[in-house]
Parts: sequence; C-alpha cells; structure tokens
Amino acid sequence: MASRSQFYLLGITLLCIFVPSARADTLKITSTPPGASVEIDGVSVGTTPYQEDVPGGYFHKTRTALGRRLQHPMIARISLLGYATKEVQMTEGPMNWVSLKGHNHGEYWLLKLNRFHVDLDPLSKMFTGTINADIPKPGEAQGRVDLSAGSSLEDVIERAKPAVVRLKGFFKSGSGFFVTESGLIATNAHLARGENSLLALLAGGQQLTAKVVHIDPDRDIALLKIEGDDFPCLTLAATSNVRQGETVIALGNPGGGMPFTVTRGIVSAVGKFSAAGPGIWIQTDAALNPGNSGGPLLNSAGEVIGINTLKLERSSVSGINFALSATDLLAVLRKFYPALGPE
Repeated sequence: MASRSQFYLLGITLLCIFVPSARADTLKITSTPPGASVEIDGVSVGTTPYQEDVPGGYFHKTRTALGRRLQHPMIARISLLGYATKEVQMTEGPMNWVSLKGHNHGEYWLLKLNRFHVDLDPLSKMFTGTINADIPKPGEAQGRVDLSAGSSLEDVIERAKPAVVRLKGFFKSGSGFFVTESGLIATNAHLARGENSLLALLAGGQQLTAKVVHIDPDRDIALLKIEGDDFPCLTLAATSNVRQGETVIALGNPGGGMPFTVTRGIVSAVGKFSAAGPGIWIQTDAALNPGNSGGPLLNSAGEVIGINTLKLERSSVSGINFALSATDLLAVLRKFYPALGPE
C-alpha cells in the first residue's frame, strides 16, 4: 500500500448558489487612518471604509442545505503607504454541518464579526534599530568551518539564548527571536496570523506584549514589535554561508518540553522545495517539534541561518525537518531596512 506523508507546521473567491437563504447582512472594514487598500483572500476589493452586502448565512448557519454558506476561510489584508500592513483573520472554522436527519453537508466557515477595524502603525515607529547581517560580497570566502573565535558550543548557546522568545496566543504557541536591539522579533506567519499581538516570554522571565506589525503574503514569515531598547539580538547569515553537513543548533520552545531548549544536528540539504512552500529551505536532522515554530536555526558561529518552520511526518521516516532560510527573512526585512542593500 502506498505510504502516506504529511507536513506539519510546528505551531499550527466566494462560492455561492442562487437559492433562497438567510437575509443579507453588511460586512464593513474600516481603518485609522482611512483610505487603506483592502484585499480579501488576495483579491483587491476597495479601500477603507469598505462595505459589502453578504448573505446572512455567512454570519450564522443557514437554515436549509441549499442556503448560501461560506465554504472557505477569509483573510483581509489592509495596507497604506507609510504604515505597517495588517492582516485580519475574518472567519472561524471549519465546522461540519450535519442535518438533524444525519446528512453531512460538508464544512463551512462563519464570519466572526460584521465589522472589522484596524489601527495602522506608522513604519517609522515600528521598524527602528539595526539589523546585523553576515552577507558575503562577491569573491569573499563563504561558509563556516568551525566554531568562531575558539568558542565552545556551550558558549554559542549561552550567547544566543537571551535573544530567543517564547510566544503565546489564545490557541497556539511557538518561538521567535530578536533581530534588532529595539525589539523587532522574527517568527513564522502561521503562528502570528489571526492575532493582533502575542505574549512574549523572555529567557530571563519577563513577559511583554509583542504587536504583530507585518505578515508576509508569500513566505511563512511574520515580524512582531516589543516596545523597549537594548534587547539582545542575533546576526542573520545569508544562505550562501550555509554548507551541507555543517553543524546546526535549533533553539525554541517545544510543546510538552522545557522552554528554551536546544537540539543539535547537521544541514542535510539546502535549496528550493515546493512541497514545503515558496522560498529557500534548509533541511536538517536537528529535532523540531510543535512549539519550535519561529525559533532560530543557528550555525556554529551563533548566526541565524534559518527560521524553524515544519517537519515531515511519514511512517518509517524521521529526522526530516525544515527551516526557512535567513535569506528569505532578509528579503522581507529589506522592505523596511533599505540599509541592508539589494539582494
């Protein structure tokens, strides 16, 4: 029998038919300041304040099997020049609709509210500080041969651990890490999506609010912001520095285990891997588990070479885990930190 495989994230067009259904209702999306572009499921629909009449069955289950019902999730993306883009998870679900007679009518989603409002944050306040990046210039030697400056593995972990954070939302948790001293945190989009903010727990015991300030529409990358200064941060290393077979260290907060834990492995492979998603991926045998999402994958110099993202679960297979490359993270950060230079 053919084997079955599935990828697990380490955290976690409107289809209608013209039949009698629940009465229509009005969906509204507003922002401060107004005039922001609105995309729903990647399709531009207008600017704020935006409103649209939708079937009442999108807010509550329709009364008949033929009624209009929402058969997919909806995400709104609100953007305005000079402000951080916000993404809003508009629906809850999926729910399984079974009639009183036991007939299964499939899955459906419900809109959480009939009005969504977002306060947009100026980029000048969100994206401050300095990004430290190891990006070799053409002709320079590439790759890390051994631990830097005679440091032991224990020394590298001791230096990196204070820059790692544990992130908690209402129904999910994961990891992240500081990329600037001014409180900018990188993590996975699948951890931040649908949240306005996450609770950030630092290795030293502090609990702070991390506001979601950017979710990349293409890559599984999100940026969060904590108010404050002098946070320990990690250096990002371009993918050209990564060598197959080199030692790597994964830091994070696996569910069911102790927080701020460390696993060790090697780089198994580097490159594009469409089954995992867009971007450049680093495959590693360093153990990753739910809760490791968004944590850093480090080289032996303590530099971030990737964001721990997912693992492959398949019968008779183990040690196939993936981190989205720091090169992809740098591509996102360049939108807000032009000093990083072109790709």
